[in-house]
Amino acid sequence: MAEFCEQYEAVELWFDVRPSAQLKLIWLLDYFRSYPEIVGRLKLRLVDLDMRELETFGRWDPPAVDVTERELATASAAWQAWRSPTPVACFDLLRRDLSALPLLKPVLIDLLEELPSGSTGLGASEMRMLELIARGYSLTNALFHLYQLRQTRIFGEWEYGYLLDGLAFGPRPAVAGLEEELRTLSRENYRDRHAAYLRSELSITEFGKAVLAHKEDFSRHNPIDRWWGGTHLTNDRLWRWNPALIKP
Repeated sequence: MAEFCEQYEAVELWFDVRPSAQLKLIWLLDYFRSYPEIVGRLKLRLVDLDMRELETFGRWDPPAVDVTERELATASAAWQAWRSPTPVACFDLLRRDLSALPLLKPVLIDLLEELPSGSTGLGASEMRMLELIARGYSLTNALFHLYQLRQTRIFGEWEYGYLLDGLAFGPRPAVAGLEEELRTLSRENYRDRHAAYLRSELSITEFGKAVLAHKEDFSRHNPIDRWWGGTHLTNDRLWRWNPALIKP
């Protein structure tokens, strides 16, 4: 990548508010920190909205700022924290001055909220899915694609699907009606998985209602095995958020 940038007098980095964009930004700046000759050519444009919603950039021109050691140091600290085997470093970042990358702190908070809750064992996106299904949103299109309805922004369509699989296919499911074929379909089989999600008609189980009411802990009855950055979350090693960090 550095060799590619060497061909140009200036390189502009455009990044918006999406968590995926901010994670890419801190990774990229951490990478460029080892190439000071490239850093001098970088200009950073931070966009305080979701660029996917723009039909055209037109005359819209966010300010271009130099990338200095402040931006590089903040990005490196954040990237190393995200890769850490526990969420402690990410939590500690909230007490640091992150103003060099002003869109980063809200993303860190959103990421921490996706850790399992201290009372329900589920993250914010999983709880929001249960809430919507309980309100009658039985089709996956609404759950996966209506961003304003979802109110959470960490995961993409396929990641939401994997979370839904976990809610529906455990020993004590919180969701019923998910197409059974999804149990055996490879995660790389996007075409058939998409069709199976579209065929599903979801409802919340009695156990799901109890979890939604904070009367049951999903993780006490179902396996947890997923990654949060560099942290491997399992039932025996379940970091939680309450909204303070809770050690396993």
